[in-house]
Amino acid sequence: MDGADMSRALAEGRLLLDREGPVARITLNNPDRLNAMRLAMWQGLGDLAVELAASDARVVVLRGAGDRAFCAGADISEFPQVRATPEGVAAYNRTVARALEGLAALPMPVLAAIRGHCIGGGLEIAVRCDLRLASETARIAFTPAKLGLAIGADEVAALARIAGPAAAAELLYTAQPVDAARAERWGLVNRRVPEDMLMDEADALARTIAANAPLTLRAVKAGLAAFARPGDAAAASHADALVKTCFDSADYREGQRAFAEKRRPEFKGQ
Repeated sequence: MDGADMSRALAEGRLLLDREGPVARITLNNPDRLNAMRLAMWQGLGDLAVELAASDARVVVLRGAGDRAFCAGADISEFPQVRATPEGVAAYNRTVARALEGLAALPMPVLAAIRGHCIGGGLEIAVRCDLRLASETARIAFTPAKLGLAIGADEVAALARIAGPAAAAELLYTAQPVDAARAERWGLVNRRVPEDMLMDEADALARTIAANAPLTLRAVKAGLAAFARPGDAAAASHADALVKTCFDSADYREGQRAFAEKRRPEFKGQ
């Protein structure tokens, strides 16, 4: 998708990006269809991931518009047009994979704020985030088995790493929704919060994260990625290199000075 196509997707209002200092927010904005992802939205999400990866944002919050859904998955109403041929299916799948992989590969932490329905592709998006908050109304499901579809091994692995194989098996085999309380017990969400406090809690958590040293945040994320890929020497080497960068950084020296002077550090990401 080139810049003009991305501008059109954003102009349609189905993807919104805003910044508040070091915090970037992506809003999936298709509330009439429970924020279901159209092809243009998948394309735009992949492009936004590229844009944010090169930005100075320290944390990203991803949310759904309205009060009914985080994301109800792919917008299947357009499948007869965009998935009508084997070539169309392959192109669609590549676009979705690019968006999910780009989101997971962002160097800064990504926080999903989940309200209402989080189903199918919506859950695929959520599990590619680093942290997940869910309101009491959240209903989480993986429903390919109800549609005669299947998800790839990467998506299964991403779910199983977070919730565990047993919980992933139940979600995938039954295609039944679970509430926020069960999702929290499974570790699928970090915490559940009252409905009217979801975005306040998400923003507060994002600000807490953003106040920390950016280079450290990136090193932590790289370390977690290496943990998720045991035996991947390149991932481990990248994580180790980022750790060394932290010890060589001006932020490390600033952190020591601020501690000694009993003040809040002013990190620059350098």
